[in-house]
Amino acid sequence: MHIIDLTIFVIYMLVMLGVGFYFLKKNKSTDDYYVGGRSMGSWHVGLSVVATDVGGGFSIGLGGLGFTMGLSGSWMLFTGLIGAWLAAVFLIPTISKLSKDINLLTFPQVFGHFYDKKVALLAGIISAVGYIGFTSSQILAGAKLASASFVNLDINSALVIMGVIAIVYTVMGGMKAVIYTDTIQWIILMSGLIFIGIPMGYMAIGGLDAIRETLGSEFLAFNNIGWQTFVNWGITIIPIWFVGMTLYQRIYSCRDEKQAKKAWFIAGLFEWPIMALMGVMLGLFSRVAAEQGMFASLGYGDVSTLDAELGLPLLLRSILPVGLMGLMMSAYFSAIMSTADSCLMAASGNLLTDVFGKWLHINQSDSKVLRSSQWLTLIIGVLALVLALFMTDVLELMLYSYAFMVSGLFIPIIAALFWNGRNGNAAFASMLVGGSTTLILILSGATLPFGLDANIYGILGSLITYIIVNRFVSFNK
Repeated sequence: MHIIDLTIFVIYMLVMLGVGFYFLKKNKSTDDYYVGGRSMGSWHVGLSVVATDVGGGFSIGLGGLGFTMGLSGSWMLFTGLIGAWLAAVFLIPTISKLSKDINLLTFPQVFGHFYDKKVALLAGIISAVGYIGFTSSQILAGAKLASASFVNLDINSALVIMGVIAIVYTVMGGMKAVIYTDTIQWIILMSGLIFIGIPMGYMAIGGLDAIRETLGSEFLAFNNIGWQTFVNWGITIIPIWFVGMTLYQRIYSCRDEKQAKKAWFIAGLFEWPIMALMGVMLGLFSRVAAEQGMFASLGYGDVSTLDAELGLPLLLRSILPVGLMGLMMSAYFSAIMSTADSCLMAASGNLLTDVFGKWLHINQSDSKVLRSSQWLTLIIGVLALVLALFMTDVLELMLYSYAFMVSGLFIPIIAALFWNGRNGNAAFASMLVGGSTTLILILSGATLPFGLDANIYGILGSLITYIIVNRFVSFNK
């Protein structure tokens, strides 16, 4: 990378750290640190939601989908639109009111309100573990981007650099830093895609005629996808809008229910079609470039062995001139960090409030609890960085993390919100069965019936367990 590009990139990173340092002085309590003082507006929160959900993992992951399947890969984020709008209609009215009434800070506290302490504890553990994995996926996304963009930078070194920067400004600034940097990062990413990445990529490969000549017609179609894939995406992604700690924190951060609903409708529209189509188009362009031999000089001449998620950063490295390369790299690193910081905050909030709160909150001043929050965020960040060192596939790691949380938490939260027959023992058992079923199936690598993902079977196990235990308890009464 040219010194000009590197200078632009370094300046961007320093600005992000500066935002974190600014809010280090502004945070006075855990309310400030975790939910932004409950005073945020819809546009800031909406852009933060889409920046967090799409983020770097999905940006790099969508590029990989565009590389392998073309425009049909955009349907992955259509499930995000459905999830966001369903949550706006069915979830936010209840949760927004509840958060104001009892000053909620985390998602598992909802379980504590509707069920009991042991259910909230297990929910906190499941959520924290899931978000540690999700944070790892973002660090890995940044490392892949950096190692493909910077000459002589290996992926492990890139992992350490990305991890340290994201961890440091999140530890310092808390939720306000996260939401405001998310807004900045999202604007940078959108500007980079619209004005730099897409037009220059399109021209570099030779336009629509070159795409048609190089690839099959299925890459430009929207039906190049099996029903199993769409169902797997939907079952994994739609429920996350009901169990995602990062999303609950943003509901709590909004001034009122109206602002929260508006934020979720904004986020849904930006997920699909805007971000979805832009991400897969760049991945599609990178596939054409690879087939044309554009990456051969970089040591990636064999398309059949090329990691699909490296196609996008290699395309940008090949086509962008000095100056624009630095801007575009900053745009993508923006997306990655906007998700990593939110996931760190989620896992930290879970552990502080729902798992270790019994010990960390007793007879402690706000300043001491705030300091504990920052130390927990740092420890979790280091754990996520270590996990990322052992993984290779960004999208896979993200979906595994989603699957674990959804299969453990979705049925109990739906029962809590919409079922009058709430039962703490049933919720606890369904969490254990759902989460462990998915985890065992994933780790075993078993071939599952009908080509469906492990978490579908985990959710079914969770539902059946909840019904059976609830009926058993009711019968014995």
